[in-house]
Amino acid sequence: MGAGKTSIGRKLAKRLGVPFTDTDARIVAAYGPIADLFATVGEPGFRAIERVVVAEALAAGGVVSLGGGAVLDPDTQQDLARCEVVLLTVSEDAVADRLSSGKRPLLVDGLASWRRISAERAPLYASLADRTVDTSHRPVAHLVEELAAALTQGTS
Repeated sequence: MGAGKTSIGRKLAKRLGVPFTDTDARIVAAYGPIADLFATVGEPGFRAIERVVVAEALAAGGVVSLGGGAVLDPDTQQDLARCEVVLLTVSEDAVADRLSSGKRPLLVDGLASWRRISAERAPLYASLADRTVDTSHRPVAHLVEELAAALTQGTS
């Protein structure tokens, strides 16, 4: 959460000339605000919806931005094993400003929730990633160029 998946993903897709899909945006367009989904169908219901949207997006190809919890699903993990996965990380000091919007239903107690969720998921994220990029203090344009070069040349 707060690593810049959408902004970097959108710009990277444009730079590579491929489609971009933000699975959270697709969910919102089809089902309404994520916070409302959590309130009405709970996290398990949301994760079921998310799984369908993620599978469709990954099958379509291009650059796909997944919500942070999407990788908790074993089927999504299997799908990602067949993809080039980039993990975007962010430091705690850099994420504090980025999370001030209040639009994240799992961050009930702000930065403390982010710390807990990040620590819980970090090993899984790392195991799925083919490359990791820290987005904390670098301009998006530089990150996009670095990723585009690495992805088109097949280097880490």
